[in-house]
Amino acid sequence: MKIAKSVNRLGTEAVYNIFAKTKKLIKEGKEIIDLSLGQSDFKSPPHAVNAAIEALKAGHHGYTLPNGIIECREAVSKKIKNLYKANINPERIVIMPGGKPTMHYAISFFGEPGAEILYPDPGFPIYGSMINFTGAKAIPYDMTEKKDFSINPDKILELINEKTRLLILNNPHNPTGGVTTLEDLQGLADLVRGKDVAVFADEPYDQMAWSGQHHTLLAQEGMLDQCVACYTFSKSFSMSGWRLGYAVSSEANINMISKLINTTLSCVPPFVQMAGAAALNGDRSQRDEYMGIFETKVKYLAEQLDALDGVKCLVPGGTFYVFPNVAEICNRHGITSHGLAMYLLTDADPDFGVACLGGECFGDAGHGFLRFSTAEPDELIQEALDFLPGAFNADEKIAEFVSANPKYKLESPYSV
Repeated sequence: MKIAKSVNRLGTEAVYNIFAKTKKLIKEGKEIIDLSLGQSDFKSPPHAVNAAIEALKAGHHGYTLPNGIIECREAVSKKIKNLYKANINPERIVIMPGGKPTMHYAISFFGEPGAEILYPDPGFPIYGSMINFTGAKAIPYDMTEKKDFSINPDKILELINEKTRLLILNNPHNPTGGVTTLEDLQGLADLVRGKDVAVFADEPYDQMAWSGQHHTLLAQEGMLDQCVACYTFSKSFSMSGWRLGYAVSSEANINMISKLINTTLSCVPPFVQMAGAAALNGDRSQRDEYMGIFETKVKYLAEQLDALDGVKCLVPGGTFYVFPNVAEICNRHGITSHGLAMYLLTDADPDFGVACLGGECFGDAGHGFLRFSTAEPDELIQEALDFLPGAFNADEKIAEFVSANPKYKLESPYSV
């Protein structure tokens, strides 16, 4: 069989490789604290669950229109108005099965051979994979520690040329937890407004901005018709397995997305959409409580990691991740940050391990960092913290690990 070249350009999301390795080790009897996966350990809202059950009992299990049921789209419109003071017609909203299909469609709209798409580095690894799939050239822009992992509009401007079709903005940012300020967001809007450049505003962590109110690009003047904004129920509503999200854009873009849904997915199941509407319209006190817990977890983990010898860690402005700089530890042991993550999982202790991700899983600018998720109970996070100092300072063990796994040898020191 001859497979299309575009398929071979797809990459594999590193987190799921680690996830598979972690599950394998657990099955073999090893105790693992999994701080690698961005999946809330809290339960979905009870009223959303009940709404889905009642919808199924009432027979709502058939096809819907590709853009979604009006009840769910109206709930989304109401949420956006309440949060961002933006009036969005439900016809500019499409209900999606999570965030990734929206990302796939948006990048597919603008990506083709000869085009360039800008994306954040470090950043969600699917960005580069999907850009390569379309045949477009992936152009990274750096999210630097010096700027608290926020965007720099002036640096982005230097990368835009006549080939640039799309700019990807992830805010709050995975893996760093950086939050784009209103000033920088306005600067970005001024930079692209009126240009033949679209923006994919990827905002699955919009309810996880710890440093203040989240600001969205679609609320900036003239940006609604120039961007595709993507949201999900996975993070803040603990509904990752439901596969539910939504996109907001111009009616023309929404119509194109609806056509793609119709030809590939048909629709999001109606009972899932009804659960989403209930989550948005119902009591959000449980969700708000969970978000407060995550904010506390993130601050605690970041501060505790920052106190460790050889580790520097900013307190993230958003998300439930922390992104410590471990370059000093890596340089001392001659090991890559991804190698350090694998060592913590497999070899630091024969009976115990901590799963996290090396920063290079998120791009070249991630070298020298680790990403930890706080989506685990406090006692397990503390147990992981107690484990790390000894693991980081086990000189002989790390040397043996690098010797047995030369692909993790650090060829040149990281910048500190």
